Parts: sequence; C-alpha cells; structure tokens
Amino acid sequence: MLKIHADTTLLNRKPLVADDYPPALLASLERLFGEAVTPNEAVARILADVRARGDAALRDWTERIDGIHLKDLFVESVQSVDPNLLADLQFAADRIRAFHEQQPIRSWQTADGTLGQRVTPLKRVGIYVPGGSAPLPSSLLMSAIPARVAGVQEIIVCTPPGKPSGDVPPVILAAAHISGVEKVFRLGGAQAIAAMTFGTESVPRVDKIVGPGNLFVTLAKQQVFGLVGLDGLAGPTETVVVADDSANAAWVAADLLAQAEHDPLATAILLTPSRKLAEAVQVEAAHQLESLSRADIIALSLANRSGIVLTPDLATAVRLADEFAPEHLCLSVENPSQWADQIASAGGLFMGERSFEVLGDYVAGPSHVMPTGGTARFASPLNVLDFVRLTSLISLDAATASILSPVAARLARAESLTAHENAALLRT
Repeated sequence: MLKIHADTTLLNRKPLVADDYPPALLASLERLFGEAVTPNEAVARILADVRARGDAALRDWTERIDGIHLKDLFVESVQSVDPNLLADLQFAADRIRAFHEQQPIRSWQTADGTLGQRVTPLKRVGIYVPGGSAPLPSSLLMSAIPARVAGVQEIIVCTPPGKPSGDVPPVILAAAHISGVEKVFRLGGAQAIAAMTFGTESVPRVDKIVGPGNLFVTLAKQQVFGLVGLDGLAGPTETVVVADDSANAAWVAADLLAQAEHDPLATAILLTPSRKLAEAVQVEAAHQLESLSRADIIALSLANRSGIVLTPDLATAVRLADEFAPEHLCLSVENPSQWADQIASAGGLFMGERSFEVLGDYVAGPSHVMPTGGTARFASPLNVLDFVRLTSLISLDAATASILSPVAARLARAESLTAHENAALLRT
C-alpha cells in the first residue's frame, strides 16, 4: 500500500548500481562459482571467459545460469503469431518509425566547401531485449526502429532463452522481423553483452549495444565501456506523477501501479498538494491491486521506492519532480502546458491525463528507452542520433590557412607546445 509522506524522503535516490546486495543473491552466486564472489566479480569472470572461449563459454554459462543446454545460439525461423497481435505490432512500429523520421540528422557543408559535418550510420548494432518473467517485444521495436531509421547496416538481437525449452517467444521474433533485425540469438545476461562486445564464432562483434537489462546486464555494460558503444546504464524504471485536485484518482493510481509492476525496485511516486487526492489514490491503489496478476511485485515496489509526497503547493511539486529528473514525468494537472516549461530534466514529459505513460511504453511514438536514476539531467531518450557518427570536415584553401596559421602558432606557444607551433609556422 502507498504511504503518504509529509517530506521528500522518497526523493532520496539510491545509486543505479548498488553495492548492498541481498544475501540471497550473494548465496546464489556462491553456489554458482563455488566461492564467495560479488556480482561485479561474477560478471568480470563471465566476460573474460566468453572473450577467451567464445561460443563454448556462451553455452556453458547459459547452462549453468539458466539451466538450458543450447544446441543453436541463432534462432532459425519466425514462428506464427496471432494476426491481431501482429497487426498491433505493425501499428506500433509505424508510429515509432514516423516519430523518429522527424528527428534531424543531416550532413552539411559551407558554401565554399571549407567546413562541414558528415553523418555516417553505425555499421552493426546489438540490441539486448530483456526476458525475465515476460517477453518485451516493445523494447525491441523501440530500439531497433530508431537504428533502422538512422541507416544502421546490420542489427542483431540477444534475448534470454525461455525456460525450459530454450525457445525465444514468437512475439519477440515477430517484432524482430517487423523491425528489420537480421539475427536473433538465445542469449541473456552478462554472457550476451560479452558476445556482442568481443564477438564469437556465432555472434558478430557490434559497434554499439543498446537496450535495458537486469543487474548483471548493467554491470556487464559498465565493465565493457570503451570497448563498445553504449546507450547508457539502465537502472530500475521510474515514474513521477504531479497531480492536483482536478486529477482522476483512479487513473493516477492505475498509472502508479502500472509502473510498479515492472520490478520490485521500480519507482512510482505521486507529488501533490492535495491531501484529498492523495488519500483517494491510496484507496484506489489498494482496490485495483487486488485484481492484478503481478500484485506481489507491485507490493514490493510500493514498499521499497514508491509512495506519495504531499507538497505545500503545485509549484513545489513541479520543482521537486524536475530535481528528481525521472525517466517519466506525468503532469496530471488542470493546465499542463502552464507547467511544462518549468520541467527541464525528464526522459519523457507526459502532458495531461490522456497522455499517460503506458501509451508511451507501446504506441505513442518516441522510444521508451529513456534515462533512469537521475541521468535525465544530462542524458536523452534513445533516438536516431545514438546510431550515427558525426565527422567534422575541414577543407581549407591556402589563403584561409595563412590567416589561421599565425593564430594557431601563438596559441600553441601559450601552451608550450612547440611542435604544434612549428607545424603552424611552416605554413605561414
């Protein structure tokens, strides 16, 4: 059940990757490795083994961790999917594509051809699609389609094999086909990140890895940073709802519960100056929770990192939401446009109760892969610019170079870089 707080305790963030791991997790790692290891150490060992032994290590770790013996890492064929579901996936894909086609990525050059910028798509991108307790075809669409719009030549996907068969859910394969993905591999966890980073006999090495994952995926991405491009480190998902008396309590409660069902560590926070609304949302949340299939996960999320904060006024609620810099920020207020300009830090800004966050998860258009853990202060949602390189073009004629060279030489001398100075003076 949600708890009403009179202060901002709920807004004190925990780090994206914590170091106070649950005893049960540490015990499971000790059983797996035969000795006490931290999650970071476990990931480092998996990465090193995959780098050294390739496919053999991928099969070994999949069997040890997931209990699945894989004959083939590569998924050969697309299985049948309900036609109505296929139509819905295509509908979502069309909206995602249309949105990202509006994002500007262009090469340019000055009229005299002396300076410019060249935009080049990445050659090969790897997408991690979480499996866990439920397949997430939406995450595949939201990652692959911006890459395809950007012009990426080859897209591969790694997703955990389903238990006990090792099969990949047909809905994932259908989403991959719609998105133009070339290959899907039955791989999850740190071993999947290792395969895409280093390359193996079966899995090609990629230029960049995108997509959220669990603790071990995030730790693996953290450790391979610099060897491969990354979209960021995804922490638990989060939503902050700012609401006033005009908000529909049942809708607000539903939005909070929808976020909470992702993960026991998910964050779902309501900021409101209205005690009446806060109490109504609390009642609604308890009532709706009774009929939801993932009620146990939701209950843990609500107890861990979620709740209601009563604020002195709406302006304070908006300010606190902006300071929190959430992945999703929902303005369930009478006049959302009045407050939108005061929000600078949010992955996605959902304006009004008809623009609710679940639509953003599936069909609104922008990618739902958004910055978490306060990184919205400096990071952006996944977009076409994540899948291109910008190359600066310099093509100066002799006259221009002769004007610039003395200035460059003097600046180099100020930095005591005499070789730089000499290279410039030789052109004067």
